[in-house]
Amino acid sequence: MPKYSKFRPFPNAEEDAFAAKLCTRSLQTESPAYRLAYLDQDFLLRDELRPLRLQLELLKPELEQQEAGIEHTVVVFGSARILEPVKAGERYEKVCLELDKDPSNPTLQTETAKAKRALDNARYYAEARRFALLLSQGCQPENGCKLIIITGGGPGIMEAANRGAADAGAQSIGLNIVLPMEQEPNPYITPELCFQFHYFAIRKMHFLMRAKALVAFPGGFGTFDELFETLTLIQTKKIRAVPILLFGRAYWQKILNFDAMVEEGMIAAADLNLFRYVETAEEANQAVYEFYSSDNGR
Repeated sequence: MPKYSKFRPFPNAEEDAFAAKLCTRSLQTESPAYRLAYLDQDFLLRDELRPLRLQLELLKPELEQQEAGIEHTVVVFGSARILEPVKAGERYEKVCLELDKDPSNPTLQTETAKAKRALDNARYYAEARRFALLLSQGCQPENGCKLIIITGGGPGIMEAANRGAADAGAQSIGLNIVLPMEQEPNPYITPELCFQFHYFAIRKMHFLMRAKALVAFPGGFGTFDELFETLTLIQTKKIRAVPILLFGRAYWQKILNFDAMVEEGMIAAADLNLFRYVETAEEANQAVYEFYSSDNGR
């Protein structure tokens, strides 16, 4: 039973919700029309209520983070498909054994090549985990630092970053999203800072609302979407500049030709200064701290 405040003339929503349950059951009170609007899930899920749901999805994580004292974050993006090194190694060994039994099998040859690529890319998992560990170790409250790791809350690079923060005994945030396929948060997110979204747009807003830096590891469409939205917002001065670190020069330069965009006049040469490449967790960590400790980062 909720406690009624002596200092408010009107009951709050929780109090009224409790009182509504006390009414005598009848055909009228059992009708969906009689439900309090904010307790009527069928009503809240109507298409016409989308603006309200957008607002709620913006407000809930915002209020929760305010109450948790979260002021500054470091965003880590990257592929959900990158495997933890041990798992990648086990997968590679397994497919190699199968190929040894049937070396002329083209399907096994293809699978072996994929497994080798996954094993090579597993280093990014290790680097993301170490980066989050280093940053979180240096940002313990006793050091006067309030940088918190935030990820998309899924597997792969996201898991690695949340895991690194957990290794340091630090909090971290996960912004999961409902997808048609099975989607669940990784187990290393601080439970009270693990949020679920329906709207991609609102989720991306929350990535940047407290961001002091963004570290993008190799990834696919989702990583590109998040990265280019951030670059666009900084380029158009819709948000303040923050360090954007692209982890793994070889990957990014293979996938994206920024120089060609300059040559074609699609971006300015100065836009190449919006990001920089890094190769190690230590280098990325140092870049964040340099910015955060400067006047630009305050």
